[in-house]
Amino acid sequence: MRKITIAIDGYSSCGKSTLAKALASHLHYTYADSGAMYRCITLYALRKGVIKDGSFLPEEIIKLLPEIKLSFEFNPATKSSDTFLNGENVEKDIRLMIVSENVSRVSAIHEGRVHMIAIQRELGKNRGIVMDGRDIGSNVFPDAELKIFMTSDIEIRTQRRYDECISKGQHVSYGDVKLNLIHRDYEDTHRKENPLVQAKDAVVLDNSDLTREQQLEFVVNLVHDLRIPQD
Repeated sequence: MRKITIAIDGYSSCGKSTLAKALASHLHYTYADSGAMYRCITLYALRKGVIKDGSFLPEEIIKLLPEIKLSFEFNPATKSSDTFLNGENVEKDIRLMIVSENVSRVSAIHEGRVHMIAIQRELGKNRGIVMDGRDIGSNVFPDAELKIFMTSDIEIRTQRRYDECISKGQHVSYGDVKLNLIHRDYEDTHRKENPLVQAKDAVVLDNSDLTREQQLEFVVNLVHDLRIPQD
């Protein structure tokens, strides 16, 4: 069976990356976390002092774009891809709450999206890729053979994100995490530049009551049902 492009979109903390990583490993595909790419821009801007107290000028972010080099490298220990920013493994740093609090507005910058989308399309030009994000099926890969739109109950998403933060030693409150998710949902769905929308031909996956194993099985079955012929 020839390789295909799989696009996974959905709300924050729905487990998009977890599913995408497992699926890529199962199919022996490349995994690319588009959200991590925007988090890298945000992290770099924070380190450069361009983002201060939650405020920034878009033109200052744009100036930094040529300095940002991104790549994904397979980590044998985790059996997944780690995100590298200018040669540094920033997989943990880009998940910090300070990054989460600013990434939605950073990802809404037109020039930043153009820059990232060009990189994403280059990564997927040979197919055999699983990519997750907010606009993968609707904009980055509109011709993807399989599109998944993930959603989940807000309380479940909040608990998942809260548990993740605590496990990483981050001091956050459940209430702050929930407010952050609600805010990100609004910004993601209301931004002018390629907002989060469900592609017309996407399969909805509400994983509120599904285990990781059940989600993987569901999508693997969808891949098999496509019956993609050999080239």
